[in-house]
Amino acid sequence: MSSHPSFPRVAAVLVAALITLTALVAFVHETAGSDDPGGTLALSQATARLTRVPPVGHVFVVNIENKGFARTWGAESRAPYLATTLRSKGVLLTSYYATAHNSQGNYVAQVSGQGVNADMQRDCHVFADFLRTATQSPGQAVGNRGCVFPAGVRTVAGQLSAHGLSWKGYMEGMGTPCQHPRVGTTDPWQRATATRAYATKHNPFVYFHDIIDRPRYCARHVRPLKDLTVDLQSVSTTPHLSYVTPDLCHDGHDSPCADGEPGGLASVNRWMRTWVPRILASPAFRQDGLLLITADESDGPRKDSRACCGDAGTANSAQPGIAGPGGGRIGLLAISRWTRPGTSSSYGYNHYALLGSVEEIFGLGKIGYAATPGRRTFGLDVYNSDWQG
Repeated sequence: MSSHPSFPRVAAVLVAALITLTALVAFVHETAGSDDPGGTLALSQATARLTRVPPVGHVFVVNIENKGFARTWGAESRAPYLATTLRSKGVLLTSYYATAHNSQGNYVAQVSGQGVNADMQRDCHVFADFLRTATQSPGQAVGNRGCVFPAGVRTVAGQLSAHGLSWKGYMEGMGTPCQHPRVGTTDPWQRATATRAYATKHNPFVYFHDIIDRPRYCARHVRPLKDLTVDLQSVSTTPHLSYVTPDLCHDGHDSPCADGEPGGLASVNRWMRTWVPRILASPAFRQDGLLLITADESDGPRKDSRACCGDAGTANSAQPGIAGPGGGRIGLLAISRWTRPGTSSSYGYNHYALLGSVEEIFGLGKIGYAATPGRRTFGLDVYNSDWQG
């Protein structure tokens, strides 16, 4: 009897290979852009997507404020619902780092891959235009002054819109949709009062002219947090990307809070117990959701405040336009049907990796520092449940 495979079996293998190659070429064609004319980055992204990204359809990103890894996730955490109950539902990334200090640059990094300048490191108390002096690879606007990026600086929001995918930023305490100061004026929403605790610096979408120069577009997409309750009611009304920001009290920034709440991780815990079950019970999350919970930066002991992030390059590398220390080790919790409960990963990640991972999920090209060669994105250490890659 011949040991050679039969013709029908060989033909089936060839057809399967052809289908895979066709999908790979289509993805490369879709994602290769002016920043990658040779398609090298797109090719690596396509390979990664075909081999290690599950079919996630809805991503939820939640940030708390100024909490180092040990304070948030340690045995003595004052947020036991987050550190214990939710921790038991997913995979904890124990070497996940922030990219800036103070806050504002970390939020901007998550949605654009842009590094920070001196004004951003000071949280942009003046809502001034970013004065670009140069452009440097990978897609970095270079300049030491200002915070509101000029038209043409790309964001994941713009990428999603261009691909017909939906997104919203849900901002707790925001009085009107797309709320931001007038360009060139002092930001009045830097600190909380007894009646409002919205912070512009924690709303990354309003720092891009491509978004705020289209008021109707911005108002449709940058919404008060209360809208999330309505949008979660069905798959069709839930955005593909939901970016959720608690206010200055409930994100743990203030302690005590201006309205008398305890603040810190105690208020984080209360907020999580209210909002996270709504996300986890939503039809979109139950169908194909991924919840990512992290912090903007560490405000803990020095050992949690190092800039290094453990992957290719430092969390805050010495590139033009970047000033100041990195944001320290903060951790990230990923919960999904494609993550194994109660597990952890020690691979190094940071906010640029988060952006690149979201882009891979939705089949988008990489932008900003997410496109750094060798930048690790979430793989089978995160999507670690039993599924076929």
